[in-house]
Amino acid sequence: MRSDVIHTLLVANRGEIACRIFRTCRDLGITTVAVYSDADADALHVREADLAVRLPGAAPADTYLRGDLVVAAARAAGADAVHPGYGFLSENAAFAAAVQDAGLVWVGPPVKAIELMASKTRAKELMAGAGVPLLAPVDPATAGPDDLPLLLKAAAGGGGRGMRIVREPDALPGELLAAAAEAASAFGDGEVFAEPYVERGRHVEVQVMADAHGTVWALGTRDCSLQRRHQKVIEEAPAPGLDNGLRTRLHEAAVAAARAVDYRGAGTVEFLVSAEGRPYFLEMNTRLQVEHPVTEAVFGLDLVALQLRVAEGAPLPSPEPPQPSGHAVEARLYAEDPARDWQPQTGALLTLELPEGPGLRLDTGYTGGDTIGVHYDPMIAKVIARAPTRTEAVRLLARALERARVHGPVTNRDLLVRSLRHPDFAAARLDTGFYDRHLADLTAPGAGRDPATAALAATLAEAVRNTQAAGGAEAVRNTEAVRGAEAARGAEAVRGAAAGSPAPARFGAWRNVTSQPQRKRYRSEPDGTEHEVAYRTPRTGIPEPHETPGTRVLTATPDRVTLEVDGVTRNFAITAHADRVHVDATDAAYTFTALPRFTDPAAHTAPGSLLAPMPGTVVRIAEGLAAGVTVEAGQPLIWLEAMKMEHRILAPASGTLTALHAAPGHQVEVGALLAVVQEGPAATPVPVPVSEETA
Repeated sequence: MRSDVIHTLLVANRGEIACRIFRTCRDLGITTVAVYSDADADALHVREADLAVRLPGAAPADTYLRGDLVVAAARAAGADAVHPGYGFLSENAAFAAAVQDAGLVWVGPPVKAIELMASKTRAKELMAGAGVPLLAPVDPATAGPDDLPLLLKAAAGGGGRGMRIVREPDALPGELLAAAAEAASAFGDGEVFAEPYVERGRHVEVQVMADAHGTVWALGTRDCSLQRRHQKVIEEAPAPGLDNGLRTRLHEAAVAAARAVDYRGAGTVEFLVSAEGRPYFLEMNTRLQVEHPVTEAVFGLDLVALQLRVAEGAPLPSPEPPQPSGHAVEARLYAEDPARDWQPQTGALLTLELPEGPGLRLDTGYTGGDTIGVHYDPMIAKVIARAPTRTEAVRLLARALERARVHGPVTNRDLLVRSLRHPDFAAARLDTGFYDRHLADLTAPGAGRDPATAALAATLAEAVRNTQAAGGAEAVRNTEAVRGAEAARGAEAVRGAAAGSPAPARFGAWRNVTSQPQRKRYRSEPDGTEHEVAYRTPRTGIPEPHETPGTRVLTATPDRVTLEVDGVTRNFAITAHADRVHVDATDAAYTFTALPRFTDPAAHTAPGSLLAPMPGTVVRIAEGLAAGVTVEAGQPLIWLEAMKMEHRILAPASGTLTALHAAPGHQVEVGALLAVVQEGPAATPVPVPVSEETA
């Protein structure tokens, strides 16, 4: 008879969730097994695992979504259990069944529970029977103006994929088509349903934990209302501003939902709470949630350890859950540019350092030196803060993010800090439209930031670095010159003595000291603002600002500059990587690209050129799009998929499409030319040669 005691666990996932599960396994003495794609061969979760098995390929469909390969990997590594993490195969009933059919322990809910909750439409029917409050469904085929706004959702998945808000009747057919296409691409199922869109609704969820002995815990509430593209950005527990009656109703509904499907393990029941305080069931996620750390923080629990315990057949420690204490907030640090339609970013993550201290926690799948690739979600890390009160937890988290050193691709770090300090967030005025209303202000050049002084600090550090390098080279040259001169004087003395004449007098060499003002140009990233810094290096060798009244240099080294600005001492840490310079101040972080003295004409592109904003795959183009057709400003022309998200490439102006190099299935690099729009009335198409990158 097979024992359910887990000795070796394979995590069918990657990144931070795999690393987080491994951490608990180490505490419990469980051997860990990682699986990895070729793109993840040197990823942190592979480095941290005791054993690892390769899944050949890079795309998720060829690797982490291949249940047969994952089961084979578990067998090859001698694992006796599989934990799915979140995403990928975590809510795939067929995979759960395959794990159990292979004689392995499945660290997740029963297969039947996954099946019942897999389709949101079937789940809502089941929840109606259990007395869980629901929104009335709307048939998209018969929806009229009175039914708007509508929310379209994929029936087979979550994470914002296949989700659309429809406010105009004419937009409904196109949005239905787009939602179905995205759902089919993401989940292999194009079914889409519609329900009323609740304006200013809050996303509130209840963590449940259930065992096989009849115990179901409702572990408080979480608010996950701050979302971009229907994906969560900031989460907290408990959800603020709910009265006791509403909390009780949410807890009871979540327990009823779990009991309705004979649930076991960790799960989350998600609700939409209207501005009037009415809750409506959204879905049940039959897995661990990304935001589970905030619940762990306030309840003092390890949810992964409880998952493993329940999977081994043991009961929960007590009939009732522990009492919560304090408040916790989590922020998801993404490699993305919020000011540019949340475009995901890729490249080398040169530095990732966050402050440590009481109440702070970091869950990540990266360390400095790793690479953020194009195949997976752009989340770098989750930063969690816990404190006795919400105000203290929010303040602690904002300051930790502000003090972090994150060098490499553009991130949403500044947005997170500003969001946490926004008056609406501070007052717990939360709803899913937060970023729709405030994004422009949150991504505008920030008050309190001083990029000009940061650029000055970067320039002074570089000047010191160059001086030291030149000094070292000069010392070598001087030493060689002295040796040569001594040898020459010796030879001259011999010749002079032989001729009876004295040696000639010699004078030391001299050179000018560069004391004239020098200038350095930088471009701020990612906003593109240019800064010019003037400085001079006097005979002391210590560079000083020029044309910057009220600023005095206290210390300057290649990696640290201390300035006195209008009587206030400010410290700057400087890190240079090729032509990029990262400046970390005590209250902000800056990234600059050093610019040449003269602009390179070759860097310009033709007006109206549509360039790929990130590496990705062209998934579709607008119907009838071809060279010579007229387009309208803002019209979606090309859909690009990258890092689990679809991005629309819009016409920059009304005019004529003069070139089209994109086609469905094309892999493109960042900056690749996709199309050209000539502004103005219809014109004769202009042939543009196809580059190797876009062919």
